[in-house]
Amino acid sequence: MSLESTSLPRTRATRDGLRGLSVLALLAAMICALPMVAVLIAALSGGTETVRHLMETVLGEYTRTTMLLVLMVSVGTFVIGVGTAWLVTMTRFPGVRILEIALVLPLAFPAYVLAYAYTNILDHPGIVQTTLRDITGWGPRDYWFPDIRSLGGAALMLTLVLYPYVYLLARAAFLQQSGTTFLAARALGSSAWAAFFKVSLPLARPAIAGGVLLAVMETIADFGTVAYFGVQTFATGIYTSWFSLFDRVGAAQLALCLLSFALLLAMLERVQRGRARYHDPARRAQAMPPAELKGWQAGFAMFACGVPVLFGALLPIFVLFTMGLGSEQNLLSPRYLSFIRNSVTLAGIAAVVTVTAAVAIGFFQRLRPSRLSRGAGYVARLGYAVPGGVIAVGLLVPFAAFDNALDAWMRDTFDVSTGLLITGSIWLLIAAYLVRFLAAALGAYEGGQAMVHQNMDAAARSLGQTPIGTLRRVHLPILAPSLLTALLIVFVDVMKELPATLIMRPFNFDTLAVQAYRLASDERLNGAAVPSLVIVAMGLLPVILICRQVGRGK
Repeated sequence: MSLESTSLPRTRATRDGLRGLSVLALLAAMICALPMVAVLIAALSGGTETVRHLMETVLGEYTRTTMLLVLMVSVGTFVIGVGTAWLVTMTRFPGVRILEIALVLPLAFPAYVLAYAYTNILDHPGIVQTTLRDITGWGPRDYWFPDIRSLGGAALMLTLVLYPYVYLLARAAFLQQSGTTFLAARALGSSAWAAFFKVSLPLARPAIAGGVLLAVMETIADFGTVAYFGVQTFATGIYTSWFSLFDRVGAAQLALCLLSFALLLAMLERVQRGRARYHDPARRAQAMPPAELKGWQAGFAMFACGVPVLFGALLPIFVLFTMGLGSEQNLLSPRYLSFIRNSVTLAGIAAVVTVTAAVAIGFFQRLRPSRLSRGAGYVARLGYAVPGGVIAVGLLVPFAAFDNALDAWMRDTFDVSTGLLITGSIWLLIAAYLVRFLAAALGAYEGGQAMVHQNMDAAARSLGQTPIGTLRRVHLPILAPSLLTALLIVFVDVMKELPATLIMRPFNFDTLAVQAYRLASDERLNGAAVPSLVIVAMGLLPVILICRQVGRGK
């Protein structure tokens, strides 16, 4: 039974509540669509001369490095995520209970924070090369050492922080598989490795592909890591065109290229998820008995699962803490308190606004299942596939034009300057965060909403509750844990977000992420460690919640 089947009179309060909910949901969807539309219009308005110039100069290099980065991160996250998920799910070895949770910890780190830590260790004046020269007596030109500030170094940093996406989804898929088909393959003579590649891996393919695509979307959206390492990708090209070359049309056309690639990935993920159908022919699911590993096999499993945790979380924390102790940054100084206040203010407002929009869209889809509501939900989810730099350009172009036009009109009419009324405030930045992270909040909300049966809605309506009353008195109390998770996820994502914040922040309104990036750009890595540690500490909040879910997964 649904809300539509309950024959109750349509009161004015009911109509007003539904209208308000519909307007809020459609407004959020329109805000999510605005950057994409604005980028398209701005790019097409530039003519072919700018496109030709980009093709002759930087477009080929941006395309090559972006594709190579995506390829390396895809392979790295696949190997680490799937391999560790299989080991902690299907085998038993010393420390497996700790490692299955600890493998999620690198998710708390922005990739650019890892870049700062490993540059301090592996760069020419770092402890590794300094110790090597002290032991061997070599000079700077007497040996070769891999350059961390390179395309490979950026891929390594991104792989270390993004493999948990693949690990979490692959582990969940392996836990849900019945052991019947795997045991049948073993009974027919296949080795454990052959059964894994022929049975378990194909069954988990949709989940693994979804995790890899999430990692790829984060890779093409990354700015802090590639900018610090000097890797020329579309993300760095957009920022350079906008701020260094003051070429708004070129930035919009680069953003359109990146947007097209991101939307293509989103469509591929949706298609592969929608077409995937796997059924267990057994009448009763049989849990897969974990294999007990001993000797060198247990040692290899501990090493394989421990290395990503060591290099993705434990070592960076130790390095950043050591660097922070040697810096002159004072977290209690008025300047740093201002950074923290600005970061928390942006993250808090963005989390509340984004989760409110997610509730409006999700409940609108439940109340009025139609093409309009489904379209609003689809557009809202597209924002996660759009890099922060693209969103920034897409919002700044129309609103900067509006600000300039309004200021000119006010000057001519009233001899009063309005200045940057919208682009000079934090609200446009909040809108960018809404576009970027609404999909994450919507996913958390809908996951909890699945627990609310339609009969509860019908019962509430039969007792005289309006739809808004049903949402307030029935849904929200049940969905409180899911909404809290959504709030924390958006809060921490905003704390880590760099490209949109760097491009769109109001004058003299810096955050911890911007301060870390500025200090690192000036090669003051010890100073950059302090705001980076605060960002990581904030990032541990949702990761702890995820770890609790991982611990309950079995």
